[in-house]
Amino acid sequence: MRKTTLLAVAALLGSPGLTLAQNTPEENNPNVDAPFVRNIRADRPGQTITAQVLRAGRFQLEAGAQRVAPATGESLLNSGATLRIGFFNSMELRVTQPYLNRYQQRISTGEGERFEMAAGWAPLVVGSKFMISPNYDTRTQVAILVESPLPGTGSKELAVKGLAPSGRLLVSQQIGERYGLEANFGFSQPGLRVADIEKGQFIGTLALNGPISDKTGFFVEGYGIGRGQLNTGATAGLYWRPISLLRLDVNAGRVLGGTASGTATLGAGMAFKLGK
Repeated sequence: MRKTTLLAVAALLGSPGLTLAQNTPEENNPNVDAPFVRNIRADRPGQTITAQVLRAGRFQLEAGAQRVAPATGESLLNSGATLRIGFFNSMELRVTQPYLNRYQQRISTGEGERFEMAAGWAPLVVGSKFMISPNYDTRTQVAILVESPLPGTGSKELAVKGLAPSGRLLVSQQIGERYGLEANFGFSQPGLRVADIEKGQFIGTLALNGPISDKTGFFVEGYGIGRGQLNTGATAGLYWRPISLLRLDVNAGRVLGGTASGTATLGAGMAFKLGK
């Protein structure tokens, strides 16, 4: 009560000399040094994207490759990299460049259509994360992700003619000091027209990650993607941090239900962070 009175008097008198020491939100947060908060967190592997938003001035590069083996037909291979940039106002800018090392290209001929194996650059994807949580170190973190492939980028055969927006609600819940649950719910559509909404697909994921030792950990997720009929599946992986700013991972997954049922995936990747 006395402090409040002093502040009110100082404001009325316009005194520039009265200042009171106050803790910052970080200093008041007992969770600021929790390993789950401080350790590098990546938007890979799997379908789940973390709710973590990088602080302003921080950069994180994530890259990896994945082999996709359908229940029938030839195996496919894709790779890609994402650059995450911490920006002001609790915002993160993202640029993703996928590359399809081996995919089925549809070719129209006078006798109909046929498929050939090909390779090429997929469209460049740009987006942003917006943090809704009160600070970067809260045990419950919430963010919104919006992104879209850019028209006119990538190989001619894979380029898109217009924006194809997608959005996700990202939620992260810390468990103890080192474990965390990550959940995503989102929607993507192939264009900006009203008719494209009917062609859009929903995605929902739930992932658990945590430590095995000081430098190793695990990741496991379940997901569903689709509209009328969902493709459901699971992904599991292991990661290793040789240094605090570098994380290497291996992962495997399988589609358990839907039109792509039986498809298996196997991948590996890395995440590297720069900045304080």
